[in-house]
Amino acid sequence: MIQHSDGSWENPMVFEVDERLSLPKLIYKRAQEHPNMVIAERRTGVGHWTEATSAEFASRAKTLAAGMYGMGIRRGDKVAILAATSYEWACLDTAILTLGAVTVPIYESDSAAQIAHILKDGNVRMVITQRSQQSELVKSVAPRSVRDVLSLDHGALRTLSQRGHDVPEEIIEKSIEETTIEDVATLIYTSGTTGLPKGVILTHGNFVRPIQQTYDILPELIDDPSSRTLLFLPVAHVLARFVMHCILVGKGRIGFCPDTSTLLQDIESFKPTMMLTVPRVLEKVYNSAAAKTGKGLKSTLFNWSASQSRKFSESTAYPLAPQARGEKTGEEKTEEKPTTEHVSEGPTLGLKVTHQIADALVLKKIKKVLGPNLHTVICGGAPLSVDLANFYRGMGLTLLLGYGLSETTGPITVERPGDNPPDSVGYLWPGNSMKIANDGELMLKGVSVSRGYHNLKDETKASFTDGWFHTGDLGSIDEDGRLRITGRKKELIVTAGGKNVSPEVLEHDLGTHPLIGHILVIGDNRPYIGALITLDGEMLSQWLRNHGLRVVSTHEAPAVPQVRQSLEKAIAKANRKVSRAESIRRYRIINAEFTVANGYLTPSLKLKRHRVLKDFANEIDLLYKLSAEELAGVGGSIEVVVESEGRAQKNGN
Repeated sequence: MIQHSDGSWENPMVFEVDERLSLPKLIYKRAQEHPNMVIAERRTGVGHWTEATSAEFASRAKTLAAGMYGMGIRRGDKVAILAATSYEWACLDTAILTLGAVTVPIYESDSAAQIAHILKDGNVRMVITQRSQQSELVKSVAPRSVRDVLSLDHGALRTLSQRGHDVPEEIIEKSIEETTIEDVATLIYTSGTTGLPKGVILTHGNFVRPIQQTYDILPELIDDPSSRTLLFLPVAHVLARFVMHCILVGKGRIGFCPDTSTLLQDIESFKPTMMLTVPRVLEKVYNSAAAKTGKGLKSTLFNWSASQSRKFSESTAYPLAPQARGEKTGEEKTEEKPTTEHVSEGPTLGLKVTHQIADALVLKKIKKVLGPNLHTVICGGAPLSVDLANFYRGMGLTLLLGYGLSETTGPITVERPGDNPPDSVGYLWPGNSMKIANDGELMLKGVSVSRGYHNLKDETKASFTDGWFHTGDLGSIDEDGRLRITGRKKELIVTAGGKNVSPEVLEHDLGTHPLIGHILVIGDNRPYIGALITLDGEMLSQWLRNHGLRVVSTHEAPAVPQVRQSLEKAIAKANRKVSRAESIRRYRIINAEFTVANGYLTPSLKLKRHRVLKDFANEIDLLYKLSAEELAGVGGSIEVVVESEGRAQKNGN
């Protein structure tokens, strides 16, 4: 890592990359050098997998490419895939790229309007769907540019194989040879939390150059024949797609889980050594484990063991940012202590002993759920709370947090094994640069960064300044070059009193509470900070039983005093990490569920803040109008506002 005089940081490429390379060339090179090496395992049913070698994968991809050519697909044409994460998705993607064509992923959760926009904006020629119902939906909104719509459940692969019979092999080989680093590989339409999806242009070079650097920073991901990576995130998302290609061009094997409802069974049968995940999944695993302990001694043992796991992780010699250390920020922070004063020398003998006991009693059982071979978890897509990161690290897992966007071909920073503080998102991926602008915005440029947006010249121009991409995220870089993300620029709350508040700090902390489905911290142009909370219906019933209470619906739960008390205790704890002006003064439980299906979450499980603010404007107004007594009736209080010496105190308006 190099720090320049202007404050920017650069991490030069470790490996130079041949300009003639492309993703298919790397995949077919593996097939030539290791034809009998298993590249993937196809899921043929719950608990059942069929191995596919590198040679078999390459042969299937070339066959499908010939079929697409036979149906009129040529270099530069756009082919969309609307299907679940699967072996077939990987084969189709490779086939499209083999022709020098462009893959356009579509999320299975996308609405008809979003699909219509993507097909028209991308000038898509062919669409391949998972199911015939999806094909019918596509046909109902498809523009004239779409010539063919095939579905996997109606023989799409068979049709392509047949249509490629008369295509000379030389045509496919010529296409492979002609495709280089500068050719466009994909249009990733951002799931976006606002507006219509934008098509991010990514070249083969955006993938190939960073993938080649993986041999230096994460060799176990790409160069270990014994590695087994289970992929369950949608490969329509750039992060999962990037990891998929890393494994396809490397030496490990990949398993695809198309249905997350069978994830635990797939983990048990596939036995991954590595997994790619998002924070919400780790939160669910933790909360489910906690809920299953019930009450009494088992619950006490779980909480104690979880505490030992976190303490064990915290004892590792990592410098933490002030908020991660539980210090006040903003106006109440009086002294900036050097991070080195907070660096531990490692776990004490007593902590090692208690941690071993905790492992024997509880932790090893949770690790068993994640599979006997799992040693590394890569987590991205959204921030993970420090407490949860410490919990998993304390269990003995190598938890690597990273940061990236569709515009950066997925990860542009990642933690390294042995250097992964739980509040950081790591160091720059080689070949890239970063800096923090005067207003705190993170700026990026380098081999991972997109050249711009498809058909959006003005937006592309507005997103770059002197070659630096505006991420829209707020961040900080420590003296060693580690990046920390502190919030979203557009989501920054400015209270009526002029206080700037980043909602993420509180949202990430409270999002791990077992009763909370989602939380939205609000307060823009308001006199104080408030929060809207949805309850997790699945966890609620178990929580109520564990506490010896009658099981009620999410609609009735706000009237249960113990539910409010648990939430208020969590709010009080979270408030200790921020200044008084940033603390939650009131909250309101709303009887709602935010999902990808109903449009409140992106496919990467990020909350669409603008839509919640719009659709729940009345509830927000009530939060600021109701008296304390009235608010308590719908699940809300101002009794947990100001923290003093760790105790909640009353605070009137």
